[in-house]
This record gives sequence, C-alpha cells and structure tokens, in this order.
Amino acid sequence: MEATELKYPMVASLVFGEPWALKPEVYQTICELVRFRAAGGKLTAEEIQDRIGAAPVRRGAARTGAVAVMPLHGVLVQRLGVLTATSGGTGLDAFGVAFRQMVADPDVGAVVIDVASPGGSVAGVQELWQTIMDSRGSKPIVAVANSLAVSAAYWIATAADEIVMAPSGEVGAIGVFLAHEDVSEAQAKEGVKTTLIAAGRKKVDGSPFAPLTDEARADIQAKVDTFYDMFVDAVARGRGVDKSEVLEGFGEGGTVLARDAVRMKMVNRVDTLQGTIDRLIGSRRSSPPSPDRRRMALL
Repeated sequence: MEATELKYPMVASLVFGEPWALKPEVYQTICELVRFRAAGGKLTAEEIQDRIGAAPVRRGAARTGAVAVMPLHGVLVQRLGVLTATSGGTGLDAFGVAFRQMVADPDVGAVVIDVASPGGSVAGVQELWQTIMDSRGSKPIVAVANSLAVSAAYWIATAADEIVMAPSGEVGAIGVFLAHEDVSEAQAKEGVKTTLIAAGRKKVDGSPFAPLTDEARADIQAKVDTFYDMFVDAVARGRGVDKSEVLEGFGEGGTVLARDAVRMKMVNRVDTLQGTIDRLIGSRRSSPPSPDRRRMALL
C-alpha cells in the first residue's frame, strides 16, 4: 500500500486522540509523518518504515520443528489498517486470532513470540495480554525481546511464561501518554475559525479546535492514569511481583538493558531468538513420552 492512500482524519484521530504506550521518539516521528501527509507530502511504505525504524512487514507464524514463532513487530495497533500496513506494524486483533490457533494446534509444542516493537496504542493490549495469560499451562509460551520489547510490547510480553532478552536488547518503558493537538492558533493565522455545534456537555471536550480546559485536561489525565494502572497491574501479575516493585523499579518508565533487566526480574534470562528455539526443541526431544503415548506404543 502506498502512503498516498493514507486517510488523514482517521489516522490523526488515532495519533492525537488516543492513549499510547510507545517510545516517545517513535511517536514524534509518527506525528511528523501524519502532518507531512496532511500537507500533501507523499512517502512510500518503505520510506515510512525507514523513518519509524520498523521491522519489515511479516505476517503469520513460522514453524521450526514443533515451535511456532510469531512476530510481534513494529508499531502496535488494535486492528490492521493504514498505520500498520505502512509501518511494518502489527494488528493485535489478528495476532490474537493467530495465537489462539497456535495454542490449539496439537502439532505445535511451544509458542515463541518474537518481539521487535517500540510499543503502540493501548487499545487491544490488555485483551491480548489476557488471551496469552489464559493460555499459560497449555504449552510453553516464551516472549523474546529481539531486540526491543518496550511500552505496549513489554506489557504484552509479560503475559508469557517466560521472557528472554537478546544480549543487546531493551525492555521496559512502562508508561502511558496521550497527546492533544491544539490547532486553533494555526487556524487563526490562516483566517480560519472552526465552531463545533454539539449536544452533550462534554461532547467536544478535548477538541483540537480550542485549547484544553482544566476540566478536559483532568479527564484526559484520569484516562491516562487508568491505563497506566492497568499496565502496571498486568506487569506485576505477569512477572509475579508486587505492584510496588514495578512502580519503584522496573526502570521507572525508562528502558532497561539485559544485565539489569535480569536482576530486576523484568526478564528471566538472556539469550538469542535462535538459542531459545533450540532450547525449546531440545527440551521437547529430551522429555519422556506421556503415559498415554507410552500406552499407545505398547499397543
């Protein structure tokens, strides 16, 4: 898909009106790209990927032996669409469907989530986290920070049985933000004034056509705080630690490198993606057959 197909109002409402758990520098680049497109600029999908630093578009799970490797790459949004199609990102709804299929597949002995993501929109993140969390115990589920699993991507990774981190990887960046774009001064310079006619006292609170009121700012802060608390609670449950350990440690909103991440219990071990796959395949080969399989062999 070419960037010329971008629908600016739809993308702008996502970028400027919804909470994000994303590396701020990546978010800044996305904002610049949206404004560039709104001004008539045109970029190819490859050029957008270069600017965002996203992984190449890769769909579906790859199987190595009995291990299914599922890519969780690029900027994360709830549904596949314009942003993911042009950034090499991942739609969480589609990922959840594919994940459930891999867990239900009797030929898949373990699932590895290959994480290379700066995070994304918070929409759909808790739902995917719960899907993975509910699958614990069915078969080994391992998330590998390869090499970036931060913000929303780390949120999701904590639902796995185990988090492995590449030696050069980064994890963490536990936090949520929402950006409000005020275009009223820019419009005034152009001799334009937008007046919204609405019903419902708060219907147009947070509109980009006026500065934020104190009440609107407080409402936005409350929304951000709610998602942040959800994030912290999920990490604490997933990693089996108290919320205080997440709030007072775990990078305190910053990213953490491998050695410190193991010490802080943010990850379980340091290894590569291939090393993790080899370990899981080896453990399955060395495992004794189940009683049912032994009985079938005797028959």
